[in-house]
Amino acid sequence: MPTSHQIRRNPIFNNNKFKLGTFATNTIGSVQSSAPDAYRPSWENSLRLAKIADRAGFEAILGLARWKTPGKTPLTHRGNFVLDSFTWAAALAMATEHVAVFSTSHAPTVHPLVIAKQCATIDHVSGGRFGLNVVGGWNRHEFDMFGLKLLEHDLRYDYLTEWMNVIFKLWGDTEEFDFEGTFLKLKGALSMPQPVQKPHPPIMNAAMSGRGRRFACEYADCCFVSTEVSKSDLADYKKIAREEFGREIGIWMQIPIVQRRTRQEAEDHLNYIAVEHEDRAAVDGWSKGVAAETRTLSNEAAKIERLVHAMGGRPVAGSAVDIADELQALSERGVDGILLSWFDFDDGMNRFIGDVMPLLEQRGLRQPFQPTR
Repeated sequence: MPTSHQIRRNPIFNNNKFKLGTFATNTIGSVQSSAPDAYRPSWENSLRLAKIADRAGFEAILGLARWKTPGKTPLTHRGNFVLDSFTWAAALAMATEHVAVFSTSHAPTVHPLVIAKQCATIDHVSGGRFGLNVVGGWNRHEFDMFGLKLLEHDLRYDYLTEWMNVIFKLWGDTEEFDFEGTFLKLKGALSMPQPVQKPHPPIMNAAMSGRGRRFACEYADCCFVSTEVSKSDLADYKKIAREEFGREIGIWMQIPIVQRRTRQEAEDHLNYIAVEHEDRAAVDGWSKGVAAETRTLSNEAAKIERLVHAMGGRPVAGSAVDIADELQALSERGVDGILLSWFDFDDGMNRFIGDVMPLLEQRGLRQPFQPTR
């Protein structure tokens, strides 16, 4: 179908060995902190950060889907402020030129006809720079809001598989079709326009349990994994995708960054963020919810570290050289890309772009960014 936009390859498939993105600037990122100078989500802040990432040559910007914090927090808690990831992505697509923009959908909360239409529209708006992060769901408080039953863990992937297959048909079929599955029934279904990207926009999925890993290897282009995953396990992801499903996949992680002039200064700042100003209600909620509803490699109940939940992942803290060393080690382990978050996105991104990016380029992990237009 003709389009007024240039059809081109999504930037997450470029030649950089180590891809970079930002995580959840449509809400608080990943950091659960009560410190008064923590990032405050707003459209103005999110727009500014997207433009910074775009000019710096980041490959991706990902918006999180969230309706309420997992813990018992006041309505005014900053974690309850979440810009809808689809309308947010459409707006950012118009304000950027190079970076891919990802929306997130919890599959059971939205019909695949709606998602197929939204994704295709944003793909046209962006000129082929859209991506979809698909989630089976785990936050029981959110499912209660929708009046939905949270399925047993593996059944969530059965639903997600059916949901994804319907979307792929909507994006690819040239005739109306009927579909009758275990969970979904459609009659005379179609969705036009179909996406600019062929065969479809890239799919991202968090793939940490055994069942989740198989789903991601079959359907996702970017498998989102825990930082604790070993080099051999990462190799297994790619082996399963290649040998069982005939696909090549990328491995991505979410990494909170705490960068200062020295390692000690960074560790002191991390202590300020996550210990002195730990958001206890939010961290308690995340710890309890993740332990009860998911099956991740780090999910051994009492062993869950509060620091990791306060930061939304295992943080990398230190000087620019320390951070470059850690990211290079991740690349050597088999990681293809990372979504970054900071306590203060403006300060953190400026430090990272100014001091860490040149080191990554010197080490051959990235090429200096040269806009194509």
